[in-house]
Amino acid sequence: MRTASRAVLTSAALAGALLLASGCSGGEESREKKVPKAATGTVEQLAAKAKCKPDMQIDAEELRQGICKTGKSKFILATFKTNQGQQNWLSEAQNYGGSYLVGPKWVAVGDTTSLGTLRGRLGGQVEKSNAHGGAHGGGGSHGGGDTHENGEPHKSGDSH
Repeated sequence: MRTASRAVLTSAALAGALLLASGCSGGEESREKKVPKAATGTVEQLAAKAKCKPDMQIDAEELRQGICKTGKSKFILATFKTNQGQQNWLSEAQNYGGSYLVGPKWVAVGDTTSLGTLRGRLGGQVEKSNAHGGAHGGGGSHGGGDTHENGEPHKSGDSH
């Protein structure tokens, strides 16, 4: 259990670092294209659909994660053994702010432009969190300020 928890925290920290390095891009997504049904599969299968080869960072029973680069885009793909594992990861990662493309037992983390492109290939739902470094006290899986791609909040709470 400790190893799985450590992997989730390490993975969330890596996602946060990627978001900080990309400037926590808050730019507008490109116009909506037809979004396919959300893909399923391993990190490698999702990466193939995203047209990249993942550099595997974590290969644990509960969590597998790789970094992908396509052209100028860089993003993280993570897959989870369980829905609860995915939710735990999102709860930690969203404390860093940014945008996440979420599918069944997988998450992609990157800047808004990269996630828009990925969504056209992998489907899924874009979720945004306005928290940065946990300083806003958002916490929880969908703490204050978290919104869906359409700007609707997950829960009522502070809007940052």
